[in-house]
Amino acid sequence: MMSDKKYWIWLSSLTGITPRRKYMLLERFKDPARIWEASESELKASGLCSQKVVSQLTDREARKMTASVSEKIKGCDMDVITINDKNYPDMLRYIHDPPLVLYCRGTLEHDANCIAVVGSRRATWYGLDMAVRLSRELAENGITIVSGMARGVDSKAHKGAIEGGGRTIAVLGCGVDTAYPPENKDLMNEIIKHGAVISEYLPGTKPSPFNFPARNRIISGLSLGVTIIEAGEKSGSLITADFALDQGREVFAVPGNINSANSIGTNRLIRDGAKIVTCVGDILDELNISYNTQNTNDPAVKLKKMKLSGDEKTIVQRLLNGPVHMDVLSRDCGISVQMAASILVMLELNGLVEQLPGQYYKLVE
Repeated sequence: MMSDKKYWIWLSSLTGITPRRKYMLLERFKDPARIWEASESELKASGLCSQKVVSQLTDREARKMTASVSEKIKGCDMDVITINDKNYPDMLRYIHDPPLVLYCRGTLEHDANCIAVVGSRRATWYGLDMAVRLSRELAENGITIVSGMARGVDSKAHKGAIEGGGRTIAVLGCGVDTAYPPENKDLMNEIIKHGAVISEYLPGTKPSPFNFPARNRIISGLSLGVTIIEAGEKSGSLITADFALDQGREVFAVPGNINSANSIGTNRLIRDGAKIVTCVGDILDELNISYNTQNTNDPAVKLKKMKLSGDEKTIVQRLLNGPVHMDVLSRDCGISVQMAASILVMLELNGLVEQLPGQYYKLVE
């Protein structure tokens, strides 16, 4: 079986040939093995190959490298999944430029309901908390969480999915035999147990800044929608959002503090039409996926279920950003301190909020 995969590994690894050209060659020759076996004259006669492309397709060093990689993979706990294989993800198969090959550690199942959760590598405590909370709640409702295993929001998204007893998929910008960042080695092993770590890059490929924008199309391509939690003005997460729009996926964004540089990107996405997310219900409702509010501790989901008044809802939504002083809560929500105090008492009785020392209030987790 691995001998057949060798030809796919070889064709996918030729970086000097565009994905579009590779697909045209496959359409013409039907199989990568036939491209491997084709003579220079046959390749030229196809009308698809310049002399430069012919040179790459017949390069002996590239073929030796492929043989070496194929042998290495045989001895590893790693799968090579081609676009023709049954376990290649259906959502990914039909994007504009799907990877010919996925290297996989763990198990790729037919995860029909995947949601990507991505965001800042230098997230605030609020962003990290939201990443864990949303991913955990989504996982509890049968959603597979897709992210990039980067520092910050991505790592917390994977952890939240695992806490929720669900599946999670990490898409890397390096080989699947490399833990990046290095401190995520243990997390990587946990993801493998609870889902899959995948990459289109050959084993042994080191992390490169050029690889990450390309891998983002896979994150969005696997998913029904992409949820952005904290993104600066030039965040890589915004590239994922752009890919999602190009692929016809939904884009969700968690609102953030308007004074925070980490929220510039997410708040701008909301301004430009992204769906605002205050709880998992906002995501699942938009995608027409039923969910069980009995299995969630998310205060915002409880809020939906309880059908609270406008002022009550406004206060709870403000508290989603973290503990808030009574005076600030009154000012931000546009209601009197007396009215805020009265509403907070009712919310405490309903188990939604709790009072902290110094007249601060927070949501009950």
